[in-house]
Parts: sequence; C-alpha cells; structure tokens
Amino acid sequence: MSVMTALVITPIIFGLIASFSPKELGEFAIAGIKQVAPTGILLMFAVLYFATMLDAGLFDPVIAAIIKSVKGDPLKVIIGTAILTMIVHLDGDGTATFMIVLSAFLPIYKQLKINRLVLSSIVALSVGPMHLVPWSGTSARAISTLKSDAVHIFNPNIPAIVGGIIWVLFVAYIFGKKERKRLGIIDFQYNHKENLSEEQQGLRRPKLLIFNAILTITLIIALMKGWIPAAVLFVIASMVALLINYPKLTDQQKVMKAHGTNIFMVSSMIFAAGIFSGILTGSKMIEEMANALVALIPQTHANLLPTLTAITSLPASMLFTPDAYYFGVVPILSQTATQFGIDQLEIGRAALLGQMTVGFPISPLTASTFLLVGLAEVDLGEHQRHTFKWAWGTTIVMTIVAILTGSIHV
Repeated sequence: MSVMTALVITPIIFGLIASFSPKELGEFAIAGIKQVAPTGILLMFAVLYFATMLDAGLFDPVIAAIIKSVKGDPLKVIIGTAILTMIVHLDGDGTATFMIVLSAFLPIYKQLKINRLVLSSIVALSVGPMHLVPWSGTSARAISTLKSDAVHIFNPNIPAIVGGIIWVLFVAYIFGKKERKRLGIIDFQYNHKENLSEEQQGLRRPKLLIFNAILTITLIIALMKGWIPAAVLFVIASMVALLINYPKLTDQQKVMKAHGTNIFMVSSMIFAAGIFSGILTGSKMIEEMANALVALIPQTHANLLPTLTAITSLPASMLFTPDAYYFGVVPILSQTATQFGIDQLEIGRAALLGQMTVGFPISPLTASTFLLVGLAEVDLGEHQRHTFKWAWGTTIVMTIVAILTGSIHV
C-alpha cells in the first residue's frame, strides 16, 4: 500500500478486530485529525512559501557560492550538508532546520544530479544526535516525566552525542564517495538560468532579493521566538510573498499550480497520520503495546533494561508519538527499573538515544518528517528504507558510547 493508505486503513482494520464500533473509531480519528490540523496547515503554507522563494530566486546567490566552493564534488556537497544541518539544528527545531537546509541545498543536488534520497537521508541523520539538546521538545518531555534536569539527563549523554556526530559524518563520507564514483567531479561554470525553462526564468525576481531575504529572516526569527502561532505565521507570510513577488493573478496561479501536487501530498499525509495516531491513542493500543513491551523482559535479565530501551528506542519512533512514549512508556519502564534497583534516569537517557531524536525524521508520527520528504521531493517509504539502517546505526553507536562512558549500565 501507499504510505497514506497504510496510515488510514491499518488502524481501522485493527480497531475493528479489537471490537471498537465504527462510531468510536470515527471519534478517535477526528480527534487525531483535530490534533494535527494546525500542523497540516503549517506545512501546506510553509511549502508554498519556500516554493515561492525558490521561484523568485532568493537562494540563487547562496547556491552559486556553495557550488563554486565545492567545485562540483558530490562528496564535499554531502559532507557540507551534514555539517550545516548540525549547526542549524543547534536550536532543536526540526521544522526550521528542514526548511532552511532543504531550500538551500535541493537546487544544488538537482544541479549536480545527486540522488535526492541522499539529501533527505543525510539531513535526517544529521539532526538526530543534535536533537538530544535539552531544549528540544523530546528532551523536555523526558526531563519532565522523570522530574529531573538537564544536568542529570543531558550531560551524561554528551559523549554519546559526540559519537553519534562522528558516525553521521562517516555515513556522509560513505554517501559522498558513492555519489562521487557514480557522477564524478563535475567541472562546470554555474549558471542557474541555463537550467531553467523560460517560464521559470520569467518568475525570477532579482530586484526583490533583499526584500525576500528580510522577509524570510524575519519569518524564521518569529517562528523560533513563537511570537505568532506557526500555522498563522506561514499563512500570512506566504500570502505576502505571493502578493509582493507576483502582483499579477496569473503569475500567482502559475506558482500555486506548479507546486500544488507537492503541497497536497505533504498536507494530506499529515491528516492521514492524524487518523493513525488518533485511533492508536484513543483505543489505548499504544498503552497496551507499552505494557506488552515491558512484559517481554525476563526478570533475570532486568539489568539489561536500559540497554534494551536504548536499542529499541529508534524502532519505537515508528510506533509511538513522543507524548505517548515519554508520558506513557517511559514511566512504566522507569518504574520497572526502580523495582530492579536500576536508576530510573538511565531509562530517560537510554530512550533519548533514539526515540523521536534520531527517529523523528523517519517516523510517520511526526509532522516534520512530511515536511522533510515534501521539500526533498522524495517518497516517504523510499526515504524510510534508505535511511532506517543508518539511523539505527546512529542509535547503536550512541548506545555503545553511553555504556562505555557510564551514562547507562549493563
């Protein structure tokens, strides 16, 4: 099935098997849709905004400078993508990171004919270790649940984070070597106009470059500061961008038609994911999965609970929303750990090595995943298949380092 079909049909089938009535499932689903509605609107207009900026040529000077500096070498481009993503993601905001990095790098990958799945994968991998920062939403949940602080949750994991960063740069090197072997080092003079159709060239607005740059910077600052709800912010910004850059209605329609399919795919996937999470949460399936997970651990191997939590934390991102995991699963695991004489904070540190940190950019339960694949113009299923083993590798590397440095024990 397509991802969208699977997100809708699968929970409905299992809900019916579990003897929930169609009315109950409908109520669960609509609750899930209401929960993701602001995010769906955000992504719809965020994609429209950055598509408008790309058409207007905002990123042309940046793209030209980057391509000139990497001299057509796919290896340098991919490693550069990883480093820039890590720097941008120091704020812990996945949505802003994806919008900034993808908008700048997608045209470069197209120009050099680098596989776009490499772009989505390396960006997804690069935000993983950085998402353990204590001000990210995921870490905040863990700290809140365990009634602890950054000193006891984040600090012991710093060596593991460094290990994860080194691993991601190694993976970027592997991707880069593979793409360099496939494409070679391309020696060319960059001229963006040569790669545009006449219609696309007609949409360029070089005289509005400064205005568009100021508008975009203001938008990102407002997004990070939370001055206006993000969904409303992007609705307003995209309308202003369209109106100023394309005062003629026919030009506005060209832009919206050109990107309409992409916008629909991103936003519709969000609402499908809302049905998925709504039914799993409302039916208590998530709660029972947590109980079943704990019941699988033999008492004789209880000392392995933090390690098992860490290793399974990445796959758990595919099943549990961050709220469900950190407010539902982690308390159960931490209480179990306490009964076995294990420090409950180890469970929090272990969970953060994968669950909705490394795992959030491949999970169908987080909105920013759909923004990532939408902006990169790749299929979610293909993105997951291309990224999953490398992402799990990040979690395993960080788990090993965490064990060696005493953040978690075996």
